Amino acid sequence: MRRCLTYLSALLALAVSAFAQTKAKAQNVPEIGYESVPNFLKLPPNLYLGESMGVATNSKGHIFVYTRSANTRLFEFDQNGTFVREIGEGNYGFEFAHSVRVDPQDNIWVVDEGTNLVMKFNPAGRIVMVLGHRPDAVEGALATTNGPAPPAQKYILGRPTDVAWDPQGNIFVSDGYTNHRVVKYDKNGRFVRQVGSERPGSEPSQFNTPHGIAVDAQGNVYVADRANHRIQVLDNNLVLRAIFDNIGDSWTVCISPGPHQYLFTSNSNPNGNGPGTWDITGEIYKMELDGTIVGRFGHASKEFRGFQVVHMMDCRNPNEILVAEIESWRVQKLLLKPPASPSASR
Repeated sequence: MRRCLTYLSALLALAVSAFAQTKAKAQNVPEIGYESVPNFLKLPPNLYLGESMGVATNSKGHIFVYTRSANTRLFEFDQNGTFVREIGEGNYGFEFAHSVRVDPQDNIWVVDEGTNLVMKFNPAGRIVMVLGHRPDAVEGALATTNGPAPPAQKYILGRPTDVAWDPQGNIFVSDGYTNHRVVKYDKNGRFVRQVGSERPGSEPSQFNTPHGIAVDAQGNVYVADRANHRIQVLDNNLVLRAIFDNIGDSWTVCISPGPHQYLFTSNSNPNGNGPGTWDITGEIYKMELDGTIVGRFGHASKEFRGFQVVHMMDCRNPNEILVAEIESWRVQKLLLKPPASPSASR
């Protein structure tokens, strides 16, 4: 009985931390000025965005938005924000959108938290790979258990959150709400290894709601360890390299391409706008890959140019950032200006 109570107390503490929001510890961070492009996305009549969960661009500058509304939907816009098409309407893997990414070959990957699936669409919009398994409808509603989670499995995901790739095409999944781990698959979807487990934890190489993932040109993996108020950096074999714990609760991570890569992360104000959260959260950080902060921009607000729960970003151009917001049902295109002063924060 004592062991059970101890375990439940630990779970309660982790649950409290998961819904808490943390002020960033970084001090004297330069402010980066920015403008937001008015009316950037142009939807046709009678088509609307719901919660904007994911945003990504391809090599042509086309924009993909993964949105939760009456149904989960994936929209494509051109580089000017004009609607092009809907992808994957009615497919078995769409239930509760979480993220969208585009790989170097312009394949479109979506992560659906509701079906426990990661799906790869080719540029034509056809599904060519599926990771995970949707619970079978014939089994009925899944029971909610209060005891220990079952052991994480190689090919069964538990409310996954994001996906990324290294230069060799290996696939990395942050497996995110039910499990608390990062999984590496090879380019064919074969399990390689994992770090973390089905249980949340706060020690190095443990995770509590790994909520976003990105990989740099050297194959290092950056994980938004949201409820642990940090980013964990792993090498290509998922061995811990560094922890950045001065940027609040990292909701999402994005790494720009090119010879000089930057890391972007959002200390988003949480769903529901709890008392005081607007005063300590809502900003986005631009960082060097070693964790040095270049600057920050943005603030929590329902108004245009403010952010109402940034869930995901695209940073293909590090001076033009796309942000997908949950509670404002929108995507903004931000044009960044040079930082006010040289960076020195860590």
